[in-house]
Amino acid sequence: MNRRAFLSKPAPLAKPLTTALAQPAAPPGPGDPPGDDEIISRFANTSLPTAARSQAGLNPYTGPWGYTQAAHLLRRCLFGPTRTEITTAAGQTLTQVMNGLLTAPAAPAAPLNVSATDTSVPQGQTWTTQPFDQNFEGVRRSSLRAWWLGQLLDQSPTLVEKMTLFWHNHFVIELGDINDARYGYHYCALLRQHALGNIKQLTEDITVAPAMLRYLNGNQSTATAPNENYGRELLELFTVGKGPLIGPGNYTTYTEADVQAAAKVLTGWRDNATTIAGYYTASRHNTTTKQFSAAFQNATIGNLGDQEYKALINLIFAQQATAEFLCRKLYRWFVYYVIDATTEAQVIQPLAQLLITNNYNVAPVLRVLLSSEHFFDTVNMGCVIKSPLDFTVGTCRQLQMVFPTASNLVAQYGMWDYLNSVTNVQQQYLGDPPNVAGWAAYWQTPQYYEMWINAVTLPRRNQLTDLFISTNGYTRNSVNIKIRPVELVLTLPPATASDPNLLIAELAKLLLPIPLTANQLTYLNDTLLPGLPDFEWTVEWQEYLAAPNNTAKKTAVETKLRALLRAMMGLAEYHLS
Repeated sequence: MNRRAFLSKPAPLAKPLTTALAQPAAPPGPGDPPGDDEIISRFANTSLPTAARSQAGLNPYTGPWGYTQAAHLLRRCLFGPTRTEITTAAGQTLTQVMNGLLTAPAAPAAPLNVSATDTSVPQGQTWTTQPFDQNFEGVRRSSLRAWWLGQLLDQSPTLVEKMTLFWHNHFVIELGDINDARYGYHYCALLRQHALGNIKQLTEDITVAPAMLRYLNGNQSTATAPNENYGRELLELFTVGKGPLIGPGNYTTYTEADVQAAAKVLTGWRDNATTIAGYYTASRHNTTTKQFSAAFQNATIGNLGDQEYKALINLIFAQQATAEFLCRKLYRWFVYYVIDATTEAQVIQPLAQLLITNNYNVAPVLRVLLSSEHFFDTVNMGCVIKSPLDFTVGTCRQLQMVFPTASNLVAQYGMWDYLNSVTNVQQQYLGDPPNVAGWAAYWQTPQYYEMWINAVTLPRRNQLTDLFISTNGYTRNSVNIKIRPVELVLTLPPATASDPNLLIAELAKLLLPIPLTANQLTYLNDTLLPGLPDFEWTVEWQEYLAAPNNTAKKTAVETKLRALLRAMMGLAEYHLS
């Protein structure tokens, strides 16, 4: 496949906001981009702002610390923080919360076989150590995706899962392309192992990982025919990035000659399908001296055999541009996609220097960024459009949906698999970014996160929340999942649960990152109590508490709560983080 198709005009389903979500587009006017066969929403970005969004820098945040600030931090660091996680964090100091977020839990157990199709191991045992068999590849890959989704759903309050996905979007492979779920599991484990660790070490390890060797054709690279795929992406997408263009294929950060030299360095590596590892074959390695351009200080790398790729990584990570490129990606992942001149000077450049000073250990950089005045600036709260994974997993976690346990593995994996299917139709499929550049919402200027919302994905999001809040929910393998609003409200303080306005305010704090207007709050009150006075809710709720087994009384409050939550999940603010 053409893994660089992202350089071409996007396919229709990858467009930013499309006509179905917008008013009819006005005819092009002076200064408008030229028309073509794509009709873009009139509200989509056509350029990025240049004025400084925030004057705040990386000084430690010393302002108010409470529910609002804790919720902002956890929304960016977890997939849908629960009310318990937020209130716990609000009761700690920012330093204590960051200590927890930067503590990696034990590695999870390997994915399991839950399919009768895979006869290589009994159900309930892992397939990851079994020989490859094309007959079982489909169900193993589904098991891997489901297991990975399960890690997001059952995450502990640490940054590991968010950073594992970050590295997946950075060091991209596509499970469908490598066609060996065992390789995919090895890749996932590698990302999780280094999620909060050393970026340089991760880059070394991923360079000779079997999944990457197969995905970017490193296993086909020989002394006489160096394959440039990985060398090019290593420079352009994984490390130094593109600087200003100075000639055909040449940038201030690297040139075509550097791509060719890197390709020669990387020759000789292959993947072993038995050991699930990369290995070096000296006879396939290019032993010439590799000459790099002025972008790399005209450095040369001689024949170092199986250690030569490490010399290349050392050379790349000696460049200031590598630290800057990585810090910009981290910033867009956790804060916002606009990096204006002020942010570049006051945030990116100091972070890059901090990354270099810490020998490319990422945890110190994350601590400073996520504890900074800049991160907690009001303009950086509620400004990110949720990814499909954030939206879907966050809905399940924040609204306390109950999933099957490990005692029913088939049902458990089945539900995780179902969530993968719904994020897939929202255009984010775990394990299969659309190309080697990752999901376009993280790099495609000037729309960035806007691209998550379009005529295909917005209805899919609404259909999902409507299904989950319905009385039927979703059933698979004789197990049902749905939002249970009465049980949710029972977890709130009694005084909050019995007061309609306090109840709405508490749910809004949990689900919405932006304070609602008086008109919105009135609308939600009318949704909960259509045409009724406030005390009606208090009476009905107290009557239910007095007789919780009375079906009529439970139905009365449950119907009202379903209408309220459906309305809240239908607000634009619900799509923000």
